Amino acid sequence: MFLLEEVHKGIKYEIIKEDLKNKSVDLLKYNPVHKQVPVLVHNGKPVSESLVIVEYIDDVWKGVPILPQDPYEKAVVRFWAKFIDDTCIPATFKVFGNIGDEQVLAEAYAKLQILENELINKGKQFFGGDNINAIDIAATYIAYWLGMIEEIIEIKIVTQEKFPKITEWADNFIQCPIVKEVLPPKMLIPKEEIVGYFKNRFGKA
Repeated sequence: MFLLEEVHKGIKYEIIKEDLKNKSVDLLKYNPVHKQVPVLVHNGKPVSESLVIVEYIDDVWKGVPILPQDPYEKAVVRFWAKFIDDTCIPATFKVFGNIGDEQVLAEAYAKLQILENELINKGKQFFGGDNINAIDIAATYIAYWLGMIEEIIEIKIVTQEKFPKITEWADNFIQCPIVKEVLPPKMLIPKEEIVGYFKNRFGKA
């Protein structure tokens, strides 16, 4: 998530991969509370949790803002980003662990419909309007990773028929040159790695 913001702002960075089954000393040192990725280390100081990292980067590197300057507008963006991260993503992932459970599927649909309505109300290309912002970055999972998991598990949640605005937004988002620069080609990522990451994040579901 935050790598997109770093590229967007032209920040130089180094990626250090972690084996979450055999966590490194550095990971345990820099994120002793959750012991999870992502962790941003800047000037020797760690910042954990994706949305917190996004805001930190936006505060430190001022060029090309991801969050609005107006306090109310910034609070609105924070709300939607957190809603996606804390509610929508777990709801969709829960479907894959409860195949055939209509109630779980209906709950995921209900959360995604809220996002669909927000895009309808915006009437714009992105959640951020004409340009991507922190909401769009938080929703990267829905635009990119969700489709990969759907292909693996062979369950389709976000369809053109049911969520036309989310589908349109996802296509616009993925086609952004700066997004295409960050996201890896799907065929280069082992299926086991994708499923393993999200199992680690959301449990055994």
